[in-house]
Amino acid sequence: MKRTFVLILAIALIAPLWITATSRGKNTVGEVPEVDIKVIRTEEEWKDLLTSEQFRVTRKGGTEPAFSGQYYNNKEEGTYNCICCGNPLFSSGTKFDSGSGWPSFYEPTSPQSVRTREDRSFGMKRVEVLCSRCDAHLGHVFNDGPPPTGLRYCINSVALEFEKTDRDDILKGGKP
Repeated sequence: MKRTFVLILAIALIAPLWITATSRGKNTVGEVPEVDIKVIRTEEEWKDLLTSEQFRVTRKGGTEPAFSGQYYNNKEEGTYNCICCGNPLFSSGTKFDSGSGWPSFYEPTSPQSVRTREDRSFGMKRVEVLCSRCDAHLGHVFNDGPPPTGLRYCINSVALEFEKTDRDDILKGGKP
């Protein structure tokens, strides 16, 4: 009797977790993909998928030279996704010209899109921004941005892949 009770209790506690885990990744069109599904690859796999500059920045924490990135002056509407895993990170609607030389945003597409951690490299104390899905180094966030957040997500262009919004989709009522 005691074993049966323990077994029933264990099933009752584990079943909801199993159902949640197996239902992830079944998004419908237009939804932001689940970011709690981690993308894990070996260093060699990342090297095969990325250019040497993308690898240096996203997997080794590098930085591209200021004013050199392809998205620094991009004014088109769309979404900036992680170059490593496609995770939607920032919307063009939150992009602003910070004068820093890198694409800057005042907030990510969702709080779950990115994560942060302390960065004390090069003798400085900064806050590093990482893709929450694949842990790619994206850039840094600072407290000198515009309203409404006061934040400046200073992101390397090479860590991003821009997905332009189709104007026809907007006219038909789709999401920008």
